[in-house]
Formats: sequence, structure tokens, C-alpha cells
Amino acid sequence: MKRRILGGTGLSVSEYALGAMMFGAMGNTDHDESVRMIHTALDAGVNLIDTADVYSGGESEVIVGKAIKGRRDDVVLATKFGLPMGDHPDRRGGSARWIHRAVEDSLRRLDTDHIDLYQMHRPDPDTDIDETLAALSDLVRAGKVRAIGGSFFSPDEIVEAQWVAERRGHHRFRTEQPPYSILTRGVENRVLPTAQRYGMGVLTFGPLNSGWLSGRADPTAGHRNAGLGAQMFDLSRSGVRAKAEAVRKLTALAAEAGLPLPHLATAFVRAHPAVTAVLIGPRRPEHLADLLAGADVVLGDDILDRIDDIVPPGADLHHGDFYISPTPPITDKRLRRR
Repeated sequence: MKRRILGGTGLSVSEYALGAMMFGAMGNTDHDESVRMIHTALDAGVNLIDTADVYSGGESEVIVGKAIKGRRDDVVLATKFGLPMGDHPDRRGGSARWIHRAVEDSLRRLDTDHIDLYQMHRPDPDTDIDETLAALSDLVRAGKVRAIGGSFFSPDEIVEAQWVAERRGHHRFRTEQPPYSILTRGVENRVLPTAQRYGMGVLTFGPLNSGWLSGRADPTAGHRNAGLGAQMFDLSRSGVRAKAEAVRKLTALAAEAGLPLPHLATAFVRAHPAVTAVLIGPRRPEHLADLLAGADVVLGDDILDRIDDIVPPGADLHHGDFYISPTPPITDKRLRRR
């Protein structure tokens, strides 16, 4: 497993990171099997594990904590805070009050005395970023956190956080975690270049686009998304139909290249010079084995050019993907009237 340096932190991390969202009630409820999957990934050379307090209400962190017991020094441990933990309005966001509570809860669940990368799961429009960075800097100075990062920050939010950190003397975000796949290339326009400009590491998620690039004969059948997420598979939407057509062409391209479609998809993400590591989020052992088998795949310029012909650089085929992303400003009524 190849390694890269994470955003100037000096930490050497594997090009594949194990995303733990599917461990627990949101995916695999078998703790023992989930622990074995984490051990399989570690034995294959994966050393970066990414989870979050909100995944299965903390259950994912508990499973990760069990798995890394006795192997903590071999793991770069990343978790996240900020999304709602229950119905209470103060158990979320980027306030200093919640950050200091959230980190203690995560440390307890993970059964560790420090977190290597503590990430803000989403920007918080109700809290001054100065307060958030000050609280996170306190955690770094206390030794509870080694580095801090963001997730799903827009380019202007990335820049604002960097400027505030510099002007106020805070520790700065060292990483950004955006969605990125062949079908969701919008981050190539400004997010990835902005992260590069500030020397940030980039940990991307969703390389298989919630199953569209998994190689299943019918990606719309049997997917795990429900509610708002179901719009990612609703063929009545023009963007979803565009994805289906792109997947048909990409499947043919992968076959021509002698690759399973998931290997083509993950190798595409790793090929971008801004990307430090791609998060894979398997639910079952066979999913993990299939993805690990593609860890050394490198795409040539000819294949990358043909992917560009199918999905143009910087294009998001369906703007309903990753439905928890900020609403595009042009359609956000709050920007036009109260």
C-alpha cells in the first residue's frame, strides 16, 4: 500500500483510508465481523481509519476502538464532530461548549487518549469560525488532538478558516474531506485547487457514488439509501438518467481496460494530484476484499482522457447527489428574501 504525507502534518498515510460509516446500525451490526474487517485492512497496509461520532450514534467509534486495541500506534485515527447527536439543539455544531463535550465522548468511545485528526463534519453557519478554531486549538495544545480538518467546506469557507487561523493565531485546518467520484467532479473546479493552494491534505469519500460505480448490474436496485438519499437513484430525474448512461459507458471502458469498475473508479480518484487518500466504506468482508485488490491500479493518460470524454472535468452529473451538501446559492431562497 503506497503512502502519502497528510497535509504537511508529517503523518504518513495510506492511499486507501478505511471509512467506518458502515460499521454499526447504519450497516454491519456484527461487531466481531466489523473488527475483523478493520484488522484485514490494517494487515493489508491501510493505516488511516476515519469515523465520526454521528455514525450509528457512536457505535462506529466503539467498534473502531475495539479493533485498534493493542495496535493504536500503527493507526492514524480520524473522527468527526458537528452533525446532530440527538435532538438537543446544543449537541451539534461548532461551539466551544459542544466541541469540548464531543471530543471527550469520542475519546471514551474510541478508548484512546488522543485523536490524530479531528474534523468538523460540516460548516456551522451559527457559530463564528474563530470560536470553533479557538476551541480546536485548545484540544491540540492539550494533546487530545494532533491535527484538525474540515469536511464539505466550500472554497470560500476553506479560505475564511485559513485566514482566521492565521490572523488569530489558531491552529489551522490541515485537511478537507469532500465527496469525489467520476460522477461527482464538481470539487475539481475550486475545492481541490483551494486545498492545494493552502497545502492541505484531501481525504475524499464516495468514490463509488453510493453504489453507482460498484459494478452491480442495476445500481438502482437494492441500494441502502432511503428518504432524501433515494433521489440519487430516481430515474425520473434527468441527472440520474445521465449517471446511468455514464455508468454504462464506464462499465464498457473498464472491461476494455481489463479492470473491475470499482477499481477504475477508485484509481481515478487517487490519480488527482490533490488527493491524499480515498476513503473506502465497505459493509461486508467481500466488499473490502474486492476494493483492496485494486489498491495498486494506476490509470494511464489514455484511460483518464476517455473518462473525461464520458464525464467532463468539473462536472456533477446530478446535483441531488450527497443531499446533505449545501444548497447551490442560485436556488437558496434565504439568499434572496427572509
